[in-house]
Amino acid sequence: MKSSLSSATLLSGKTALVTGSTSGIGLGMARALAEQGANIVFNGFGDAQQIEKLYTDIGQEFGVQTAYHNADMSKPAEIEAMMAFAGEKFGGVDVLVNNAGIQHVANVEDFPPEKWDAIIAINLSSAFHTTRLALPHMKQKNWGRIINLASVHGLVGSAAKSAYVAAKHGLVGFTKVTALENAQTGVTCNAICPGWVLTPLVQKQVDDRAAREGVSNEQAKKALLMEKQPSGEFVTPEELGALAVFFCSPVADQVRGVAWNMDGGWAAQ
Repeated sequence: MKSSLSSATLLSGKTALVTGSTSGIGLGMARALAEQGANIVFNGFGDAQQIEKLYTDIGQEFGVQTAYHNADMSKPAEIEAMMAFAGEKFGGVDVLVNNAGIQHVANVEDFPPEKWDAIIAINLSSAFHTTRLALPHMKQKNWGRIINLASVHGLVGSAAKSAYVAAKHGLVGFTKVTALENAQTGVTCNAICPGWVLTPLVQKQVDDRAAREGVSNEQAKKALLMEKQPSGEFVTPEELGALAVFFCSPVADQVRGVAWNMDGGWAAQ
């Protein structure tokens, strides 16, 4: 059995759908999977022209087909439309990466209920809806990869992040159940749990901290990292993309239901 991870045809003829893939971790995932020959369905918010350039450029760079759907991941009907679109365009989704996420920081008693509902919907419930719709095609083919971006906050808590931590812990649990239900098939489900990654979401936290504490952006980055991440370095979208490729490879056929942290030592403390 072929075990190489370096072959650029690992996912040739297969289709990957990556939610929240117009920037940050999701974009890193999409690029890594396209490099392995997968057609990519992008999803996310942003300027329409920039998004079109993004998915067109990646398609040309890696010689794959790409498409985009603007489903709001908090709305089940739009998720259903996106999955139907992927089916019509490419015949179905073989690799599903549930990456879309939002964040809000506040103590429990101050947490706006509408923010709680939105975070649970986008960070947790959306993965249920994409997964339930992707599984029939995967099981019919007896091959599929479901990869949930669960964050180190799927493993440990942090103050003022109740909704995010609850959603990510829930996503780890959902990953395990999905893996168990499909354990005797060629469909695997695993979670990736990154620590700090310098995404637009995290850059905003850095900017806010720099302004609040009257320090430079670099000082704010270092302070943020050293509170939680012993390596003192950000995880990169490219590193996370390489882990996703590993999950898609034959050597990971028996990697099922794991919550794999790539966090610079955060959860080891």
